[in-house]
Formats: sequence, structure tokens, C-alpha cells
Amino acid sequence: MAGIKEIRTKIKSVQNTRKITKAMEMVAASKMRKAQDRMRAGRPYAEKVLSMARHLMEATPDYHHPFLTERELKNAGVMVVTSDKGLCGGLNTNVMRLVLARLREFTEKGIGSQFTAFGNKGLGTLTRIDAKVVSQETQLGDVASLDRLVGAIKVQLDAYLEGKIDALYLATNRFVNTMKQEPVFIRLLPLPGKLADPYVVATESATETEKSQPDHGWDYLYEPDAKIVIDELLQRYVEGLVYQSVAESMASEQSARMVAMKAASDNAKKVIGDLQLVYNKTRQAAITKEISEIVGGAAAV
Repeated sequence: MAGIKEIRTKIKSVQNTRKITKAMEMVAASKMRKAQDRMRAGRPYAEKVLSMARHLMEATPDYHHPFLTERELKNAGVMVVTSDKGLCGGLNTNVMRLVLARLREFTEKGIGSQFTAFGNKGLGTLTRIDAKVVSQETQLGDVASLDRLVGAIKVQLDAYLEGKIDALYLATNRFVNTMKQEPVFIRLLPLPGKLADPYVVATESATETEKSQPDHGWDYLYEPDAKIVIDELLQRYVEGLVYQSVAESMASEQSARMVAMKAASDNAKKVIGDLQLVYNKTRQAAITKEISEIVGGAAAV
């Protein structure tokens, strides 16, 4: 009967695990819908800031902002967006694998690098490989807050303006749909030609992207002057891109966690079924053995 007791204990343990994964799946599904709504609500802001910045740059061709200046790449800054918690499948692993691959390329070419980490998982990986982390922000919760992101972003923007880095990159998970989250590694600075969407530039040629942007004869009145307005707007544009990437990463996290927990619950259910079958066979064999012993004893008497 010891074997039967062990199997019963195992079944109970797996059942308890399934209750936990099922609860986590339901919680993730609830949070996922809210995260997706916040992500979609933030997209119009990023698109509008991009449109305004593009119009202002076209209206002021005599002012060339440092964010648009191409430089020889000797040092790069990388902002890595991951989740604070695990149990979300390969979401964090995929983006960190992409970051490590690019870091290997930088090292082979003699390019220095410094990192900003948003999220505990990315920070933990960067710390383990002794990467240079110049700023960080963790425990972001379920709602992205621009106020908490600005300080870490400013460290990299100041480094770019001071010439300490020659390009700024962003590694994150882009939300495609509930079942698919795409890890991307895009260049934020210098900004692409005509301020094209960096996500589009990452998948299309610069020529095709520039052709898709219409030309207009914009004319603006600036207060106090064009330089200050453009400087502030382009900084807000970069901050808006990072904020939107964090919001998309949070939506991706909840979607990936829901899918992972559903898979875990389904696997637990299958394991319980298999263990129940083994339990029934073992119990039946034990009962048959006892009956045989009783019948044998009666026959001997």
C-alpha cells in the first residue's frame, strides 16, 4: 500500500499546483485586458508627438538638432525593457538573447556599451555579465508611469548630448497579439531620416520609409523660439517612445503569462489523468493480491 499512498500524495500535489496556475491564468487574463487598453491608449500620443516633431523639423530646415546628427559609432547606449517577474514563458529570455547577440557584435567591433535597465529580469542578466549599467528602474508595477521612467532615460540622453555615446538603442518586446510578442532591437538616436517610425525603419529600408512620408510647406510661429520648442519636443518624443515600449512590454508580459499558465494548467491536468490511471491499476493489483491470499488461505484450511 506504500506505492498507492505515494501516488495519492503526488496526485494531491499536482492538483494543488494546477489550482495555483489556473488562478494565475485568470489573474493574468484580467490584467492583460487592462494592459492592452492602456497600451492602445498611449499609441495616439506617440503618433501625434511624432507628427508634430516631423512638421516642425520640416518647417525649420536651418536648425539641425543633435538627435538627428549621424556619428561614427564608438560607444553605444542600450535601454533594455523586461518584466519584474517571471512565469511568462520565453518573453524575457527572447529579448535578452537579442541584447546579448548585439552586445557580442559591439564587442567584436570594439564598440563600448552602457545600459539602462527597466525591469528586474533584464537588470539581473546585465548584472551577471558585468555589463555597465548607468541607470535603472525596477518594480514598475502593472501601470507604466512616465514620471518614474524620465530619470533613467535622461541619463542616456545626457550621455548622447555630451558625446559619451554615439547611438542609443532600445530592446523590448513589441505586442503583436495575445499569442505573439516580438522581441525588437531598434535605434532611437540618432533619429531616422524625416523622423520615420523607428519600428518601421527596423523592418524597411530607409529609402522606402522616407518615400512614405509626405512633404508639406509648414509654417509656424514659435514662442519663445524654434530651438527651444524643437529641443523640448524631440526629447518628449524619445521619452514617449520609451514609455510606449514599456506599456507594450507590460501588455506582452500579461499575455505571455496567461498563455504560459494555461499551458501549465493543461499539462497538470494531463499529469493528474496519467497518475490517476496508474493509481487505479496499482490499487486494483493490490486488491487482487489480497483476494488471492484470502482464497489461498481458505483453501489451505
